[in-house]
Amino acid sequence: MIIILAASIIFPTLMLYLKNKSKTIQIVFNAIALLSAVIFGDIAALAIRQILIDNTVFMTAIHSVFLNPLFLITGGYIGLFAIYRLLILTLSAR
Repeated sequence: MIIILAASIIFPTLMLYLKNKSKTIQIVFNAIALLSAVIFGDIAALAIRQILIDNTVFMTAIHSVFLNPLFLITGGYIGLFAIYRLLILTLSAR
């Protein structure tokens, strides 16, 4: 738990540092976030679609989407990216 909390502070701070060093890296971070959001949304939509087709119990079957490693990786990056963007907004508000 402590490792996850530390990583959620360290990685966005590292991203902010790298962004300030290179304009290109900012574009890379944004492109990865865009791709992650599309993949994350598609996986969620396909899981919901399959539940509707199979006419299964929604609350039980939807949790199987958490077994998809790509869903977890893209969702994790979106979370870190959101913290990174909040850091940018907070520091630019001075």
